[in-house]
Amino acid sequence: MLQLRPACECCGRDLPPESRAAMICSFECTFCADCTSGTLAGHCPNCGGELLRRPIRPAEKLLKFPATTERKVKPQGCAAAE
Repeated sequence: MLQLRPACECCGRDLPPESRAAMICSFECTFCADCTSGTLAGHCPNCGGELLRRPIRPAEKLLKFPATTERKVKPQGCAAAE
């Protein structure tokens, strides 16, 4: 089950579970759409994988399977994937 991380790892922008601006790679690294389309050019800076829109968990399922509250934000921001 996806963790639905609450923030962009690059800029710290809040990304609540219902956000359509949340992008993830296959390892669930989480970024906002602005960082993904800008600095990251669509690729995860951690693994180099493709970043795609994170699916939205239905509200009734969030009650039983809540999103994580653990924030993973890089204090130095992000650089483009190589």
